[in-house]
Order: sequence, then C-alpha cells, then structure tokens
Amino acid sequence: MKISIVSGSHRAPSQSMKVAHFIEATLKEKALADETWLLDLGNNPLPLWDSGVWEGEPRWKTLLDPIRAELAASDGLVVVSPEWHGQVPAGLKNLFLLLSRFEVGHKPALIVTVSSGDGGAYPVAELRMSSYKNNRLCYIPEHVIVRNVESVLNDDPADNNPDADTYFRNRIAWALGILREYALALRQVRASGVTEHEMFKNGM
Repeated sequence: MKISIVSGSHRAPSQSMKVAHFIEATLKEKALADETWLLDLGNNPLPLWDSGVWEGEPRWKTLLDPIRAELAASDGLVVVSPEWHGQVPAGLKNLFLLLSRFEVGHKPALIVTVSSGDGGAYPVAELRMSSYKNNRLCYIPEHVIVRNVESVLNDDPADNNPDADTYFRNRIAWALGILREYALALRQVRASGVTEHEMFKNGM
C-alpha cells in the first residue's frame, strides 16, 4: 500500500507542509501504508500548463515523469490545501491540469484543508467540483478541515491547544483509515478493466 501526499501551498515553509508531514508520520505510525511519497509545491516549482504537456515536449517530460511515476505507483492520495482568498492555490489547481487518468484515475483521495482561522470549507467544495473530471481522481466522502492550524499538530506540545490538537490528531488518523479501505477496494475496480474505454477518455 502506497499513499502519496500533496502539499498544495506555494509557501516554503508552510502550515500545509506541517500538516502534510503529520499525515505522513501518521500513515507510517499507524501502519496504514507500507510506503509514502510527499510532493511539496512550496515555491510553486511547476510551470503553468501549456499544450506542450499533451505533445510530449522534453521539458515537460523531464518535469513530470518523476511525479507521474510516483503517483502511478500509488494506491491513494491525500491532498492538503490551504485556503487563499477563499480558494485553492493556483499551483495546486495547475497540478491537476498536468495529471491524467493514467496517474490518479479511479484512485481514492482524502481532502485536507488548512485555515489559520475558522475557514477552510471553500477549498473542499472547489476541489470536489473542479479538479477530478478528466483525471478521474475519486475523492472519498470524508474530509478534514484543520482550523486554527497554528495551534495544532506542532511538535512542541506547548505550542498546541490541547483539546483541539487531540481532536485533529484523532480525526486525521480516522480519516486515513477510511482512505486505506477505499484504496484497497478501488484496486479491484481498476483491475476489472471497466474503467478503460477508448470512446470515453474524458469526463463529461
């Protein structure tokens, strides 16, 4: 079982990356994954999509082939997104333009959003609405919104709000357990061959 984690903040360092590291550690500590891979979009390393992606231009192959290989070998994903101006960061949405069904199609994904206050709901809605159509990523019904993120999931307990920190640690572990079961189940769906059809390569 391999689970990949995408930290969608352009900042480096970022609270999203802090959450992503916690998720990676939890997957290992709870034996929910045999292998993990973490993609950090800090400093926005990927150029904006252009048609060269579809045409197999060498510069795009150099950038994307390592990412594609890691995701193709994964059974599921965790997508960590901050809320910027009530929306998903541009670099994270760009990543979904660069991916296809060959890497993430019919694989489960858990949405985890991050807010410095009481927000975080808008990115959940945005990701569910507009980031899966052609790449066929399958967001599971469960999601996590880490609110007041500066006061939870810190390495130093003195930096944490004890009640909120305990809640989010437990909630994330529970959601990751659900993700694992979806990952196991959807292996059978992909293996069945029903997801591949030459006439219906894109979603509607």
